[in-house]
Amino acid sequence: MAREYELTPRRVPRIETALRRIVTELPAPASVPVLEKLHRYEPVAMRGQPPIVWDRAEGFQVFDAYGNCWIDWSSGVLITNAGHGRREIIEAVSGQAASKLLTNYCFPSEIRARLVEKIASLLPEPLKKVFLLTTGSEAVECAIKLCRTNGIKVGGRSKNVIVSYDKAFHGRTLGSQQAGGIPALKDWIVNLDPGFVQIPFPDGFRTGNTSFEFFEECLSKTGIKPVDVAGVVLETYQGGSASFAPPEYMKRLRKWCDVNGALLVCDEVQAGFGRTGTMWGFEHYGIVPDLATFGKGISSSLPISAVAGRPDIMDLHPPGSMTSTHTGNPVCCAAALASIEIVEKENLAENARKQGALLLSLLNDLKAKHPEIGCVDGKGLVAGLSCVKPGTKEPDGDLAWDIVERSITKGVLMFSPVGFGGGTVKICPPLVITEEAIRESAEAFSEAFSEALAARKQEAAV
Repeated sequence: MAREYELTPRRVPRIETALRRIVTELPAPASVPVLEKLHRYEPVAMRGQPPIVWDRAEGFQVFDAYGNCWIDWSSGVLITNAGHGRREIIEAVSGQAASKLLTNYCFPSEIRARLVEKIASLLPEPLKKVFLLTTGSEAVECAIKLCRTNGIKVGGRSKNVIVSYDKAFHGRTLGSQQAGGIPALKDWIVNLDPGFVQIPFPDGFRTGNTSFEFFEECLSKTGIKPVDVAGVVLETYQGGSASFAPPEYMKRLRKWCDVNGALLVCDEVQAGFGRTGTMWGFEHYGIVPDLATFGKGISSSLPISAVAGRPDIMDLHPPGSMTSTHTGNPVCCAAALASIEIVEKENLAENARKQGALLLSLLNDLKAKHPEIGCVDGKGLVAGLSCVKPGTKEPDGDLAWDIVERSITKGVLMFSPVGFGGGTVKICPPLVITEEAIRESAEAFSEAFSEALAARKQEAAV
């Protein structure tokens, strides 16, 4: 849903607790010149997020420069797994910058060696080679390239098809959007590559049939033969809904890929580094993919991503043919190493599991009271609350938008609704969040939900 927020400040109730503080109109009047400058000089596509001008962020809180403070339910956009503004990460970044090595392209560096070794040491066999990049989209593009390269090698040029899933989001570049499952995001491409096909994702809500036989049936209907599939690419959980596939389905898919010489790729850009209550999201399935892509939470701060995979796949391209200008940037590597150390040392995957169980319980309690909630999904500290028109599965993007906007006035910050029809409220706080903060922010969110419904009823009565 292409929408944006008003820039005219309006009065909102004052909020002042130990963890939240709203003391100005919103947007804060003094921030309007900044917002207007962004509107003047940035493309329209950059609009659409709440008009809160961030000044600093610490732990699980975001502050503006005008006295307001929010409990953060966004983690930026699932970035700050180790928490915002961690002293350890700041010191690592500062120390690396002070060393005067700010960039070195693909020339070797000691800090890049340490990071790839660290990531490989945490991953299960056979994911033992790691290629560092800058964004999740770039990592997905690389995985597609490796799938097709391997497919051609083992099955000839006809073995080039990439199977992915409907409603999936893999990035905004040409290949990643073709692998994605959101048709509106592909309109600009015009000449779609016939080597990309999408299958319904077995979420159990919008796709009721979660059997693996349904996968085979749907693939057959596309006219694609299994022998021509180079790779199957899926988000470990779908970013637009926080939905996971059934473990048995994934085990069958793993075997199917082995039998048909296709690579299985788990897009862990949102799921990795403790987010789902385990270090890697694919652990919930009891399988290991051939390739995995990472990003966002890898550094809790600076732009860095990675592809990890089987050595025989990662080594398909000769020297100098699979490089990236900012691969393994030393400052970003320093941030990533510090962030990973925090995730391990503080056992943040376990905290995500524990606090996530509480969060999902509170959201399901809310669902039990409101038919406007069609589904609550997620694991660990990622959840998706799907707003629907009661008695249907039709997404209610207007309701989701209103809830997000009202939550922000109550000191709970999240990004705008996502997913099918813009009807999903995505909840993904930093993994350092406490039980106290979960309970307080969930209560504020529940108030926002009730107020949004009451306002709708009042409008209908007029």
